[in-house]
Amino acid sequence: MVMNRDVMNRDAVFAGGEWITPSSTETIDVINPATERVIGAVPAGSAKDVDTAVNAARDAADAWAATTPAVRAAHLAAIREALAARADEAAHLISAELGAPLSLANRLHVALPLTVLDSYVNLLGSYPFHEEIGNSVIHGLPVGVVGAITPWNYPLHQVVAKVAAALAAGCPVVLKPAEDTPLIAYLFAEVSAAAGLPAGVLNVVTGRGPVAGTALVEHPDVDMISFTGSTAIGRQIGASASGALKRVALELGGKSANVILPGADLGKAVKVGVGNAMLNSGQTCSAWTRMLVHDEVYAEAIALAAAAAEKYALGDPLDAGTRLGPLVADRQRTRVRGYIDKGVAQGARLVTGGSEAPDELPTGYFVRPTVFADVASDMTIAQEEIFGPVLSILRFGDVEEALAIANGTAYGLAGGVWAADNETAAAFARRMRTGQVDINGGAFNPMAPFGGFKSSGLGRELGPHGLAEFLQFQSQQF
Repeated sequence: MVMNRDVMNRDAVFAGGEWITPSSTETIDVINPATERVIGAVPAGSAKDVDTAVNAARDAADAWAATTPAVRAAHLAAIREALAARADEAAHLISAELGAPLSLANRLHVALPLTVLDSYVNLLGSYPFHEEIGNSVIHGLPVGVVGAITPWNYPLHQVVAKVAAALAAGCPVVLKPAEDTPLIAYLFAEVSAAAGLPAGVLNVVTGRGPVAGTALVEHPDVDMISFTGSTAIGRQIGASASGALKRVALELGGKSANVILPGADLGKAVKVGVGNAMLNSGQTCSAWTRMLVHDEVYAEAIALAAAAAEKYALGDPLDAGTRLGPLVADRQRTRVRGYIDKGVAQGARLVTGGSEAPDELPTGYFVRPTVFADVASDMTIAQEEIFGPVLSILRFGDVEEALAIANGTAYGLAGGVWAADNETAAAFARRMRTGQVDINGGAFNPMAPFGGFKSSGLGRELGPHGLAEFLQFQSQQF
């Protein structure tokens, strides 16, 4: 396998513990979104390459399923240490192929996967794979070979969230990373192999969704598909898998609401809310892209939000002063600019930002941090996932109206609620149709289940609930 430090060309797929020449010479370019230059290429894997990887996983399945939780924990711990040893390299690689500021790549894109690996190592020491209920013993058994299809926006975290949970459950994995950010998956395969993970337990095939992704979803020897991405593709995968009665876990889109109830700490709620909306240049499925504010503090909230957004400096991801990098690709920049223009056309008030390219950054897929006010709940920018640094501020007159607006989209992935006390915020949150809610700025918990209601998906990731997605249960009666 070839890897040049300046141009990172990968010329193999990883299957059965070996780097294998793909069946085709077709490749996919990897572009640095800050420079718009090609920084590498990976194989455009074919159905034949997927078949090779699935066969390797199938060959490894029985032996891996037979390992004890302690053995699997030891392997995950070894992977964690091997990844930590290459953390700086991983952060620079993510910054190069995603455009994330290096500081963010270090503290989130790499640090969080290390935390998730730790969480599964610890969980395997106590997880109840076997439990007694009356005269029955219930056994949690591996579902089998898992096809994991990961997105470009958190390219290492999403790999680890799926792979660590599947491996902890006793399932081998065939991973197909996103076309835009595939290079970090190679690094993860390398550290897994170096850590001594048995051959065939992790396999990696790069390729395009309609070819490699479809082959993985439709392969008869794949028992489960775990997918993170758009709702449209998630529906296609669900429809395809259902014909074979194949297990699916789908983490899809979001249009999350940040609800600021009367009596809340407005300054903190707005500052944290803007930060959440702008995180990863807005390329976060759980981003709070709708800020709901009471009439009495509406004008003040708009001013605070604009001031906060304007502090998110665009620039070179390697510059320590950069808080907002580019979007991942030209198509994504075009999409986000289109939404901004549609917001203006539909009558929303542009408070700061806009669709025009920043004058100081003629190169790179940059979009200015943008805040809209006077957004009606039926406007496109309040209903559809934009996936860029765009925040919509909506007003409400009472709590029931706030709840109707918060629940008034097709999505239900995440959200935030702020109130004068935690009990009031939590009571409101229980009525929200969404999978994860932060109460008065509660910290992210990697052991808590993450996943959505409605069109935001099926199933959960992280912690014990994430592990359970990869198990099937057998009851033995005595």
